[in-house]
Amino acid sequence: MEFQKLSAPSLKELFIRQIRESILSGQVSVGTRLPPERELALQMQVSRAVVNSGLTELEHQGFLEIRPRQGVFVADYGRNGNISTLNAIMEYHSETLGRAEIRSILEVRRALEHLATDAAIENASAEDMDCLERLAANVEATGSINQTIEAAFAFHHELAVVGSNSILPLIYISFKPVVSQLWLRYCRRYGADSLSDSTRALAECVIARDREAARRCTDEQLDNCIYGNRQIY
Repeated sequence: MEFQKLSAPSLKELFIRQIRESILSGQVSVGTRLPPERELALQMQVSRAVVNSGLTELEHQGFLEIRPRQGVFVADYGRNGNISTLNAIMEYHSETLGRAEIRSILEVRRALEHLATDAAIENASAEDMDCLERLAANVEATGSINQTIEAAFAFHHELAVVGSNSILPLIYISFKPVVSQLWLRYCRRYGADSLSDSTRALAECVIARDREAARRCTDEQLDNCIYGNRQIY
């Protein structure tokens, strides 16, 4: 049995959660002008500093648009959001994402994984391959779901690094919260060993420098999550 560390959220975090959930639930619609900071502070019984910093963070996450001398408006986050928006939506809808949303995320991952494995097979040195072998072994040696997820991400991130594409590792880091959420759901349903086995299978294809086998491995794993007996929705 595994338990998570408990921690109390700050007033700023609580403020952000309440505003964000009001938007994501549809209670506050896109284009709505929020009350002024002073009024929000009175209604929610927090300081204006909390409100100001919270609104700034929500703008960074793509949920609000702060217009000088006009006010604060709910942004069209579905059209103009960013990776922080996606991460927040994943957190809010972690157990209720539908087939279409999950399939879209996995198809993006498929494209990134093909790019990463192709580049690694072409450009990685023998020392790089030894590093990937060690990281794959680390995934198999973990003792908890969270450790397995962290080890699996370390392998996939290194896979992006050794391909010598300077942008790809940054994209992987940006998608870490999203991928981790889906892996957590996957491991809770099918066990951490399933993630470990899939990581090992991909590692063996890459280390053998078999481009087509690596692509097939990725496709089979993701298709299984979308259509097969390892579905995650």
